[in-house]
Amino acid sequence: MSTATNELYQLWKANATQDEDLVKELAAIEGNEDEIYERFYKELEFGTAGLRGIIGAGCNRMNIYTVARTTQGLANYLNEKYENPSVAIAYDSRIKADVFAKECAAVLAANGVKAFISTELQPTPVLSFAVRELKCQAGIMITASHNPAKYNGYKCYGSDGCQMTDVDANIVYDEIQKVDIFNDIKKVDFEEGLKSGMITFIEDSLYETYLDNVQAQAINPGLCEGSTFKIVYTPLNGAGNKLVRKVLSRIGIKDVIVVPEQELPDGNFPTCPSPNPEIREALELAIALADKENADLILATDPDSDRVGIAVKNKDGSLRLFTGNETGIMLTNYILSCRKANGTLPEKPVAVKTIVSSVLVEKICERFGCELKNVLTGFKYIGDQILRLEKKNEEYRYVFGFEESYGYLAGTYVRDKDAVVGSMLICEMAAYYAKQGKTLCDVIDGLYEEYGYFKNTTLNFAFEGAAGMDKMQSLMNNLRENPLKEVAGIKVIKTVDYKASEAIDLLTGEKTILDLPKSNVLEYGLEGDCKLIIRPSGTEPKIKAYVTAVGKTSEEADACTKVLVEAAGQIIS
Repeated sequence: MSTATNELYQLWKANATQDEDLVKELAAIEGNEDEIYERFYKELEFGTAGLRGIIGAGCNRMNIYTVARTTQGLANYLNEKYENPSVAIAYDSRIKADVFAKECAAVLAANGVKAFISTELQPTPVLSFAVRELKCQAGIMITASHNPAKYNGYKCYGSDGCQMTDVDANIVYDEIQKVDIFNDIKKVDFEEGLKSGMITFIEDSLYETYLDNVQAQAINPGLCEGSTFKIVYTPLNGAGNKLVRKVLSRIGIKDVIVVPEQELPDGNFPTCPSPNPEIREALELAIALADKENADLILATDPDSDRVGIAVKNKDGSLRLFTGNETGIMLTNYILSCRKANGTLPEKPVAVKTIVSSVLVEKICERFGCELKNVLTGFKYIGDQILRLEKKNEEYRYVFGFEESYGYLAGTYVRDKDAVVGSMLICEMAAYYAKQGKTLCDVIDGLYEEYGYFKNTTLNFAFEGAAGMDKMQSLMNNLRENPLKEVAGIKVIKTVDYKASEAIDLLTGEKTILDLPKSNVLEYGLEGDCKLIIRPSGTEPKIKAYVTAVGKTSEEADACTKVLVEAAGQIIS
C-alpha cells in the first residue's frame, strides 16, 4: 500500500465522523492493506452517469462525503451558469438513499441553490419529469438502478430532463476536483433549509400530473376498461409500487396482485441476489405466485422503476420470460401498426434504439415508413434525439424509443426510460391481442416467422476491484491491436470501433466515419447478419457482450446463439 493511500485513510479516519457506520468501518479495516487500498486507490468517477459505487467509507465509495463533494461541485457549476438556479431531487429504496438525498439538498441550499426534494421514494422518470415541470436547471436522482444491494449512485440531469451531457458533466467534474472533501463544502441543517424556503418538498400534485402524462400515451384509450386480465406485479422492493398500480387502475386493469415479499421498499433486497428484472432469479417469487393465481402476465420493475421485465402465460399454461429486445420489438410493432390503423401516426415518424438493441426493429420500421435512429448505449442518447426534434418543433414525430436492457419510452413528457409507461403499454398491448385470441407469445413468434428469428443474448463478465479495471482496459486494448477475423468460425465482414469513430467493410476495404460521440465499444458484423458487440459498462465493473444470432427457424438461431456465446466467453475470459 502506498504512502499516499495510507495518508488518505488516516485523513478520513480523523475527519469522517458524521456517520457512525463510516466510523466503525474505518476502524474495522485498520491494518488491512487490501481493504484500505480498495477504498482509497482512486476516487469515484463522475461522468455522464454521475456516480455509482459500493456504499461505505473512502473516496472510492458512496457516502455522505463523496455525495456532498459532488453536490458542491454541481452547485458551483450552477451558480456560475445561472441566476437563482434550482434542482429537483429524488431517490429510490436503496440503503442510505434518503440520507444522501437530504445531504444534496442541504449542500445546495447552503450555496443559494433552491432544492425541491421528494417526500418519499420515487421512480427515476418522475425525477426527469420534475426537472422540466418545476423549471429546474438540474436534477439529482439517488439510485444504483438494478445493481446489487451494496451499491448506490448519483445520477445528474440537465435542465432538459435528460441525463447530463458529456460537455456539462466534464465541467462539473472539473468543479468537483477543486473541492476539498472535508474543508470546502457548505451545508445547512436540513430542517433550517426547510424553514428558510431554500429546501421545499415536491407537492403531491406533481405526481398526479405525471400520471396524466403517462396515461396520455395510451395507443387505444379505453381498451382495458372491464379487462379480466390478471396480473402479478413486483416492484422488487423498489419505487414503482404506487405509481405502476395507480396507472394500471386508471386504464381499467383492477386485478393486480403484488408479490408480498417484494412490495415494500427494502434496500437490502432480501429475496434476490440482484433486483434486476433481466434475470430470472429476481422473478422467481412472482413466477410462483402467478402459477398459484393462474395469472396472465407478470410485470417486474427495478428499484428505481425505469426498467420493466415481463413473463407471459402460454396457451399451454407455462410462463415464458421475454427479453428486453422481444418486448421492445412487440411494442414498436404495436405502436406503429395501431397508430397507423387509427390515424394517429404522424408524418415522418421517428423511433430510436440503441446500437446493441435488436436489428429486427429496422425491418418493422421500414414496413411502416418510420425513420429509425440508432444511438449509443444509454437512454440519454434517446433523450437527446427527442431534444433535437423539440428544437425543430418536431417532437410530435417521436413515437417510441427503447434499449435492450428493458428500458422503454413513449411520449416526450420525460427524457429517460420509464417503467410506468412501459408497464401501462405492455398491459394495453396484451389486452389488445387477447381480444384477437392471441397471447404475446403468439405475437413475438409471428413476428419471427415474418421477419426471421433474430435471437439476442447479453453476457456479463465481472471484473471486480482495481485489478479488474486494469484487466478490462487491457482486454479492450488487445482487441484493437489484434482485430478478430472470425468468431466461432463465422467470418467477420465488418468492424466498427466507436472509440475511433470508424467503420470498416472488410469485404471492400471501405472506411466510414461515424457521426456519433466516441465510446469504448467494438462491433463485429458477421456473415449471415449475425453480430458481436463488446463494451465495458460505463457504470459497473464488468464487460458486456451482445450476441445477435439469426436463423430461418428458432432451432437454427438457438444453435447459432450457443456457438457465438461460447466464443464470446473465450474472447473475454
